[in-house]
Amino acid sequence: MSDFELSILLTLLLVHVIGDFVLQSDAWAKEKAQRHARAHALYYHVGLHTLMTFAATLALGVELGQSLIGAGVVGGSHWLIDTLKSYTRGCPIRYFVIDQTIHVVVLTAVWAWLAGFDLTVLGDHLHGWITPRLLVMALTYLIALKPLSILIAMIMARWSRDVDTGGTLADAGARIGMLERFLILTFVLSDQLAAIGFLLTAKSVLRFGDLRRDRDRKLTEYVLLGTMLSVSMTLMLGLTARYLLAHL
Repeated sequence: MSDFELSILLTLLLVHVIGDFVLQSDAWAKEKAQRHARAHALYYHVGLHTLMTFAATLALGVELGQSLIGAGVVGGSHWLIDTLKSYTRGCPIRYFVIDQTIHVVVLTAVWAWLAGFDLTVLGDHLHGWITPRLLVMALTYLIALKPLSILIAMIMARWSRDVDTGGTLADAGARIGMLERFLILTFVLSDQLAAIGFLLTAKSVLRFGDLRRDRDRKLTEYVLLGTMLSVSMTLMLGLTARYLLAHL
């Protein structure tokens, strides 16, 4: 596999993460769940994915006709997958994983189809700066910041109802988690694993100091569980990224 072919696959995955997690608002997600195929947000979302995929592949040097077909397949499959998902109820984690797995399978199939053409002559369109290493780094950070936040929130939902978060800043926990994962991922990629220990120690001093009341104990256990989950996932993601970068 050439660097150019790998860059196309990574670009397709990067565009998907941006379209599905960065540019999709909670309002869009709610409307899709409520109105299903009649939701305007569904068509905005699918149109965004289609346009972004078309623009990205075309910018990389894929021929116009191939870019149009590839983007059409991505958009059409996205409409079908998201429409079916909007009818699901219960166990959101399962459907989240299934949904994303099918999207990745479709993107991989589109990439394999594109790779069947003679793309080696199109490598000059990369201009030397859109490299697999850069794309792996960008994809890793985006996954750590947004998709992991959603997955962790789904896992923690069963305990969040029992925790009194009165007196805390709105969405502060999610923002702290994002910053925490950004720092941990940076430490892992720069081979500074010892710094992760200092980060966790500093957080424990700030947030786990008061255990006198039952409410504080529940909140402490909740935050500790969320932190361990976030750290574990980020470590696995970072170590996987390090392995990939070492072999590119």
